[in-house]
Order: sequence, then structure tokens, then C-alpha cells
Amino acid sequence: MSAIKVKELSQHQKILWGKRSITLLSGILIWHLPVPWDLTPDTWHLFAVFITAILGVLIEALSIFTASVLALVAVVLLRVLPPEQAFSGFSESFILLILAAFLVAKGVIKSGLGRRIAFLLIRRFGKSTLNLGYCIVATDTLLGPAIPSNTARSGILYPIAHALSLDTGSLPTPEGRKKTGSYLMMTAISGHTISSALWFTGMAANPVGAGIAAQFGVNMNFGNWLLVASVPCIVALIAIPYVLYKLFPPENKFTPQAPKIARKALDEMGPMSRQEWIMGMTFFGMILLWALSPILDLNLAIVAFFGLAILILTNVYSLEDIREGAGDALETYVWFAILYMMSTALNDMGFMKTLGAQIATYISDYNWFTVYILLTVLYVLIHYLFVSQTAQLLALYAVFLQVAVNAEVPAALMAFMLSFATNYFAVMTPQASSSNVLFAGSGFLPSKDIYKQGAIITILNTTIFLLATPWIIWSSSL
Repeated sequence: MSAIKVKELSQHQKILWGKRSITLLSGILIWHLPVPWDLTPDTWHLFAVFITAILGVLIEALSIFTASVLALVAVVLLRVLPPEQAFSGFSESFILLILAAFLVAKGVIKSGLGRRIAFLLIRRFGKSTLNLGYCIVATDTLLGPAIPSNTARSGILYPIAHALSLDTGSLPTPEGRKKTGSYLMMTAISGHTISSALWFTGMAANPVGAGIAAQFGVNMNFGNWLLVASVPCIVALIAIPYVLYKLFPPENKFTPQAPKIARKALDEMGPMSRQEWIMGMTFFGMILLWALSPILDLNLAIVAFFGLAILILTNVYSLEDIREGAGDALETYVWFAILYMMSTALNDMGFMKTLGAQIATYISDYNWFTVYILLTVLYVLIHYLFVSQTAQLLALYAVFLQVAVNAEVPAALMAFMLSFATNYFAVMTPQASSSNVLFAGSGFLPSKDIYKQGAIITILNTTIFLLATPWIIWSSSL
């Protein structure tokens, strides 16, 4: 290793440990501050550990997994929570659903079914750049219910969007990317935010939000989520490719060769394999059972594990695949369980209710509809400070929902809107979602373009969902 690289590495380590020192000192300071309001010392100390973990993630001192594990160790060793309560998050069924669904997603990718769906759409509709944008969005939307990780879905969409960009004459250069690449990449990450909001299982944080909302008496399940999300999401899915096409038009507007590319890829893939058929039938069966779960009284996690069992028994997804590819699923399962446990404990100990009451004092003079608008817009804007959708949901969802309930905002309306916002604000910055990473690093989509276009799409999404308020109120009451 050269002396320059060693020096750069050393500098990076110094910055990293500087950030970690800031995180630790901030946590110690918060811990020793006078306990505010009428909170108990344990409640305040749990908040100190929780917010320190979030801070460590925000300033990139620690990964969210490392921060969560350290927080778990701290709350037990410092006697803030008993061990049985600290480990309670690992038995939550909706968190187990995330684990199982992550593993099922690997089967969708491994079988090749995801790529086949995309190429079939492109072969039929991909004669123009605008149509290609809609094809990418449609593919993502179809994959949404079976792949609860938007990052995993981006792994399917990115190579397709990248290949289409190159094969339609676009290159990852300052001039070449303007032909089709920038448009296709931006459409992909923009549509991603809405496909995740449309399906209960479209993003890993959705069931987490549902678990928190249940504490406020709001029932969210696969069926009613789809009903409530349908109108604003369909409008947004139609609007996004068109708005980007008009405001930031690609230089090449027609792509007559794209269907040929897709046809060639499908010919190379050949007829649907046994694995694809099994994956497709399992995929459809899981969606059907999730949709009927309220009627059949089925646990969502059991449906996911049932699908996983079928894939393993039919060798679509082997035990070796699980051993090789379960790292991301296990990591997500661990930190979700820990942060959800801490968020729930804070709520049970009265922290969220007390904090909500304090915030409410500043907006108590407004009517409930104004409070609803202010909270929604504030929740969206705050995401400029977060690098994780789920971290923001865990930190703020219950607080904002409690403030809304105190102001007499319908709980279901605010709960659904916050859940949808957790998805649709993910396009506002390159780091706003881990699913953006591949596209931001492609060379086709400079960070400044994501900030600029992402702000416009976020405003568009927020406007569409707020205008859909009457629909959300009506459909969520059914």
C-alpha cells in the first residue's frame, strides 16, 4: 500500500473515531442532564441511549446495526431495562415477517423471475424513453408485495436500467448521460418511493409503522393498506415519469431498439424454468394469503415462512443459499428488533406522550386539519437530516402520531400519512434511502441532480398524498 493511501486511511480513521467520540460524549451529556417534565429517571436514561444510537447513525459514526447492538448492551448493563424486556423485540411477529420475506426475496432474484417480468414489459411497451420509464416503475410495482426490501428491489432494477441506458446510446459521462440514462435512473428511484408505499410488504419499515400504529388503536393490514394507498399511489405512479420527462427531458425521446434488446435477453433466458414457475406460483400464493389474512385470521409472518418452506423444499432456494445470503436479512432483523423494542419501551413509559404534549403546546391554537398539514410537512422535511427511513420512523413516528391524536387529528389518517411519507420522501437526497446508492453511483445521476429533482418529486408526492386526504379518511374507516 502506498504512503498516500496509508495517510488517507489514517485520516479516515481519525475522522471516524472523532465522530464516535462526539456520539459518546453527547450520550453521556444527555444522560446526566436534569430529568425534564414529569419523566422518571429510567425513562430519561432510555431516551439518552436511544437518541445517542440515532445520533451515531446520523453522523455516520456507526452503522445502524452496530449502534443498535451497543444500545442493547447499554440498556441492560446500565440497568435501564430488564433483559427479558430488552430482548422482547426479537419475538415480534411482524419483525419475523421481515426476516422471512427478505429470504423469500432472494428466491425471486435467484430464480430470474424478476428480470423476466421486466423484459416482458419492455418488449411490449419500450419504444420510447417515456414508456421505458413507465416500464421500470411498473416492474418495481409488481415486485413490491413480494420483496419487502426496497434495497433488494433496487438490485433487480438497477442492472436493467443500466443496460437500457447503455443500449439506448447513453453513457455515464457529463454529456452522454443526458440522452436517456439520467431520466431512467431518476425515474427508477422516484417510482421506488411509491411502489414501497403502495404495498404493506413493499418496504421493511411498513410493518414496523403498523406495529406502532396499533398502540394507538389503528389497524393496518395487507388489505386495508392497499385500499388506502391505492388512489394516491396510482396517481403518483402515473405522474412521476411524466413530470420528470417534461421538466428534465431526455435528449433521446424514442428508443425503438429497446424492445429488441428485451427480446434478445428473453431468447437467451429461454422458456420459464421450473424454478421460475415455482417461484411465480409461490409469489402469487403469498400475495393472495396476505390479502385474505384478515378474513382467514392468518399471521403474516407464518405466510412468509410458509412460502420460504415451499422454496426450500422445491430447491428453488437451498439451505446453502440461506447460509450465503442471509447476512443482510439477519442484520436487518437484529437492528429492527432492538430499535423497535426501545421505541416501544419509551412509548410504554410515557415518554412519547409527554413529548407530544410539549410539542402540542406550540400548535394547540390551530385546528386539527392545520396540525395535520404541519406535522406531515415537518415529518417530510426532517428527513434531510436522516440517512435511514426506518431510523426516522422509529425515532419520530410515535411522537408525531401522539401530537396529532392530542390535537384531535383522526389517528388512522395521521398513522397512514406518516407511513406513506416514510416511503415517498426517500428520493429527496442521494442518502435518503439505501436503495438510492446503486443509482447514485452509476455515473448517470450526479448527486446535485438527485437533490434538485428529488426535491421536486418529494413536493409532488407530498401534494398528491395531502390532496388524497378525503380518500384516506374514508377508506381507512372501512
